[in-house]
Amino acid sequence: MNAQVFPISESMAPVVSNDAVNAEYFHLILEASAGMQAATPGQFFHLRCPGVSGESPLLRRPMSVYRVDRVRGHVEFLYKVTGAGTRGLATLQSGDSLDVFGPLGRGFQMAPETRHVLLVARGVGMATMAPLAESAQAAGARVTAILSARSPEFLMSNDYLKSVGAVTRAVYDADASSDIPHVEAMITALHAEQPIDLLATCGSNRLLQLVKQLGARFGIPGQVALEQHMGCAIGMCFCCVRQFRTAEKVTYRRVCCEGPVFDVRETLSW
Repeated sequence: MNAQVFPISESMAPVVSNDAVNAEYFHLILEASAGMQAATPGQFFHLRCPGVSGESPLLRRPMSVYRVDRVRGHVEFLYKVTGAGTRGLATLQSGDSLDVFGPLGRGFQMAPETRHVLLVARGVGMATMAPLAESAQAAGARVTAILSARSPEFLMSNDYLKSVGAVTRAVYDADASSDIPHVEAMITALHAEQPIDLLATCGSNRLLQLVKQLGARFGIPGQVALEQHMGCAIGMCFCCVRQFRTAEKVTYRRVCCEGPVFDVRETLSW
């Protein structure tokens, strides 16, 4: 296992707020230690979710970082309530504390000469890439984000992305604008307007396959942030192994420590 070079620790983080964004998603803000604030774009934390209504989640839940606010000393998460763990998270209130472990994993890599980054994501997948948008803007790169959702009420991260200088384009299932041929045409036009230097995606296998195809066609490097159930989240248990394919062979890698961000060319599915 490659050595981890960032601070990893377990701590009890006070809850600042935990508010519903819409019928499915919550926005959780925690007071963060200096170690937590060291999280980089694409990394995640392993959260010990509280139990609720007789449910007692056995394992921690991996949660990608939505934002690191170093001015206020906060780390933020955007999550969808889908099971026992996230149902427990949704019960947290200001003044409670949450057991967090991290930051973990290997995040996005952006070359210093990058001038145009395109983010393509579905639903809460954009939360994983929001820190990349902020980091790229700070480095002087243009950031364009294509956000895919079922309908406008489920659009995520649009206001935050705009606040850090990203240009956003929303596409929806409701009006068929999220159809792959339409998104492909959008990306092709954006690349013609200003060449894209980095493609990044999360949240949809269809979008991953499109990014792979366009990256190969235009010679653009691409990265994908994967989500996976985990046990230890530090590479010891091998519960989060996924299959990848290089030019020479099929390989198996741990999402927790060799990812969660991978080269799209080698990633078979999201």
